[in-house]
Amino acid sequence: MTDRAPSSRPVKDRAVVIDRGFAIFQRWALRAVVIAAAAYVLGWVIGHTWMIWFPVALALVISTVLAPPVTWLRRRRVPSGLAAAAVMIGFIGIISTTIAILAPQVAGQAPDIADKAVSGLSEVRDWLRNGPFEVTDNQITNAISAVQEQIRTSASAISAGVFSTIGVATGVVLNIVVTLILTFLFIKDGHRFLPWVGALAGQRAGVHTVAVLGRAWDTLGGFIRTQTLVSLIDAVIIGIGLLIVGVPLWVPLAVITFFGGFIPIIGAFVSGALAVLVTLVTNSPQDALIVLLIVFAVQQLEGNVLSPWLQGKTMNLHAAVVLLSVLAGGSLFGITGAFLAVPVVATVATVLRYVNEQIDANVDIAAPPGDSAASARRHQDDEDVEPAHDVADAGRP
Repeated sequence: MTDRAPSSRPVKDRAVVIDRGFAIFQRWALRAVVIAAAAYVLGWVIGHTWMIWFPVALALVISTVLAPPVTWLRRRRVPSGLAAAAVMIGFIGIISTTIAILAPQVAGQAPDIADKAVSGLSEVRDWLRNGPFEVTDNQITNAISAVQEQIRTSASAISAGVFSTIGVATGVVLNIVVTLILTFLFIKDGHRFLPWVGALAGQRAGVHTVAVLGRAWDTLGGFIRTQTLVSLIDAVIIGIGLLIVGVPLWVPLAVITFFGGFIPIIGAFVSGALAVLVTLVTNSPQDALIVLLIVFAVQQLEGNVLSPWLQGKTMNLHAAVVLLSVLAGGSLFGITGAFLAVPVVATVATVLRYVNEQIDANVDIAAPPGDSAASARRHQDDEDVEPAHDVADAGRP
């Protein structure tokens, strides 16, 4: 039996392995703490300066809708200022006309909708108590009390969010004016922003910065335009269904369905439940069942056909992520947070996907199979695809 040759590598006993594991855990824990602290500071700053960021966020959202026609006009040699002014005037005219037509009906029938919804809840309570389920009054009372408490809490949070966002001190009119002015400036001079950022960041960092901002803009614009179209289709179909069934409040319910569509999952659920409860009181249980089937069919059409087909890979977010982001945004910033939560999360996801692409592109092909496979596919795709045009020349506002 021959003796083993002495090795220069130190022997790894259990103590060394455990120590190395704790060292790796310590490094990642410190990094996680630093990232969490940075996120907390960023959230604190945004929360205390939300009065400034709110009109900016609204202006960006509106700009995603108005930028394409401005770009179309600018490419036909219309001056940027004139193109932006024409589109803004048209936008304000359409919004004003729509409000003038729908506002009297919605405002006049809003109290009836609230009363009918309350009456519908009472009918549901009576059916649960006297129907086949034989639910006791105590159970129903406890459930209703819990729901009412949650509604009161949510209403307080939403009201606080709305008033803190819009700003009682500055007034609604001032915020609308600031938003419209920012929107005009964004769609007028926004096409110069990406080239300026690229030049400011330099050649190496500028390419990545421009690419990330371009993708984020495309994601935000795709979400707003697609959600507007999907909400409009939902409102039209449900409104026609309510009209055929004979619900007298079909116009305001269709309007509520349209605006509810901008808060994914939760908005559709609340507006659909409201339509069913109102139908239950104004018509009959059979008509309420028909409306329930219509709402269910429309939501299935939206979730399985319209949204995947229209949005494609623009969002690519799991339903659980969408729901949690809406709940988090609503709890932090009220109804405006619930509205802006999904596009913000989608934009963050877009940035993370770009970072992942850059990681794959820089992984050596000789790396372990799990890493090198993605790198190999990335390099193969780069060889098969012709070089794309620079993002700064893509005509984005």
